[in-house]
Amino acid sequence: QVQLVESGGESVQAGGSLRLSCAASGRTFSNTYMSWFRQAPGKEREGVAYISTAGTIRYYSDSVKGRFTISRDNAKNTLYLQMNSLKAEDTAMYYCAGRLSSSGVTWYDVFTYKYWGQGTQVTVSS
Repeated sequence: QVQLVESGGESVQAGGSLRLSCAASGRTFSNTYMSWFRQAPGKEREGVAYISTAGTIRYYSDSVKGRFTISRDNAKNTLYLQMNSLKAEDTAMYYCAGRLSSSGVTWYDVFTYKYWGQGTQVTVSS
């Protein structure tokens, strides 16, 4: 089992930066493939970024590529999302999610993730 708790969301001006954290408890974080998702009001939850267990493979959605960076510290059981050059359209609830397998599935498929945090709100004003 992995329990996830996000933090770091707040209101910022467009062009600003934020770093989200996702603290994991449980013994299997280092074996868990992790992603960040977000959901804006009235929209479906969408994948933002993915990182493999050792951090050697990372994927990003086209909308955040070049602006966001996903990373993890397995020694601290923590996942991060560094968000730079924020835009108003980045406004959403951000969730970290984890799953124990990555073979044969797309990284942004929400239904393949077993573990979810409660979310942290990011609001970007223009």
